[in-house]
Amino acid sequence: MTVEKVVLAAPRGFCAGVEKAIKALDWMTRVFEPPVYCYHEIVHNQFVVDHFKSLGVVFIDDVADVPPGSPVMLSAHGSPPEVVETARLSGGTVIDAVCPLVTKVHHELKVRARKGYTILYVGHEGHEEAVGTMAVAPDSVHLIQSTRDIDELKGSEGPYALLSQTTLSMSEWQDLREHAEKVFPEIWMPNRSDLCFATTNRQAALTAIAASADAVIVIGSANSSNTVALSKVAEAAGCKRVLRVNGAFELPSDLSGIVAVTAGASAPESLVNEVLEFLNPVNGVEISSVTVEDEYFPPPPELREMLKTLSAVLDLALNAGAISTFDGQADREFTAAQVLSSVSR
Repeated sequence: MTVEKVVLAAPRGFCAGVEKAIKALDWMTRVFEPPVYCYHEIVHNQFVVDHFKSLGVVFIDDVADVPPGSPVMLSAHGSPPEVVETARLSGGTVIDAVCPLVTKVHHELKVRARKGYTILYVGHEGHEEAVGTMAVAPDSVHLIQSTRDIDELKGSEGPYALLSQTTLSMSEWQDLREHAEKVFPEIWMPNRSDLCFATTNRQAALTAIAASADAVIVIGSANSSNTVALSKVAEAAGCKRVLRVNGAFELPSDLSGIVAVTAGASAPESLVNEVLEFLNPVNGVEISSVTVEDEYFPPPPELREMLKTLSAVLDLALNAGAISTFDGQADREFTAAQVLSSVSR
């Protein structure tokens, strides 16, 4: 195998929502004795999930499986309202790590449903984000996965609204949006797209390099919607060989020429580094950047309050003379990559 050059997409890997969720679950494992429960995978990446399993986190698909009084975290993808309520009634600490961009869509759907809209929600059936979002107003929302789904709603009662899962590919969203606008010319849409900025940034970065590459490697798990979307973007750009891998151990040994590399929003940078080491390009690595992301999402409010309380108790116990407060700057500087490093513990 002789790879001439690697072109590395930027941005790639962890987004602000994933950073928030991973760091929040790490705090849970430090504050509470195991097991700590997590409703669904905290993010869709096997490396991340395995890391937390090693720390005593138990991932569940039904909050009824959480023993009364046990701590539980709700994943970044967003949870149905009844799941949140059931978790809180269990008597234990509940931290909701939902991404703020998903919360935005939940709010939009709730408001439109209250105003009597028939809501078309573009998403993937069974995906945790889609399930959680549609559960906000199940009697008012219809899942849209094809133009046929839109056509079948022609006789339904208006007005109409169009919302979407945050992790779709741009082309998938545009095609269905355009068709919805033709069928329902007065359809309401939010002023700002529901597509996550990190999703669109990663797709734009890959689009810029995929066509000129002999192969594209997309790092991320198969159940990660935004990772799968990146693979589709590379194929649509004209790359003849697109490989979606969990890590370097899944790469073939016959790669050559120019290889473009990116990573889904839930894939750690450590996996990217392992892939680069495996490829060992003769002419090194070129970084292709379309934008710089500096967004930061603070920890969930329930976690911030818990950390403040623990700090206050510690201050009193040590006679420190002042109540500690949550240090937002320190949290911003501490990364999810450090969380996943054994050195950080």
